[in-house]
Amino acid sequence: MGIPDRKQSGPANTSQQRIPPGRKQPGFEAARLFNANQGDQLQHSHLPPTDKTLTLNGKIVITGDKLFATTEKTVDFDGTVKICKAAHGSIASPKNAKENAAVLSFVKQFNTYAYLGITEGHIPGYFNYLTGKPLNFTNWYENEPMGKGTEKCVEMYTDGTWNDKVCSYSRLTVCEF
Repeated sequence: MGIPDRKQSGPANTSQQRIPPGRKQPGFEAARLFNANQGDQLQHSHLPPTDKTLTLNGKIVITGDKLFATTEKTVDFDGTVKICKAAHGSIASPKNAKENAAVLSFVKQFNTYAYLGITEGHIPGYFNYLTGKPLNFTNWYENEPMGKGTEKCVEMYTDGTWNDKVCSYSRLTVCEF
């Protein structure tokens, strides 16, 4: 006796249902993220948006239509940008309180600061996202930013507030997808 054949009468009850050609499912594409220390890998997949926050193994947090992930590495600002770009993402750039909380979860877990995808523009004291767009959300620590042209990068403290900082310190790598 062999194993009986089972035929499916439609898409299985999974997140990989067929989408008509030319149509996009709401959500985002999560690119590969590789952690050389642990061998963890996030494969390319399509994830639906969510109004809740989901945390996976403490290294991945999904909130809204973004996935945030850490490699657990601490590097300078340029190193963080390169790591995130190599994973087909970008350095974490919180645009609301939920996204800020997602990044904060890593900062608290690893008890270290993290750079954000925000830098000082041509005018001292004015900060933009790396895309050049002005900030639509901020969470500055009291009396910050105060580097006045000498501190071009932004880091997140362990309480979730932001501080302008020189870009050469090693901080936790947090990427967004």
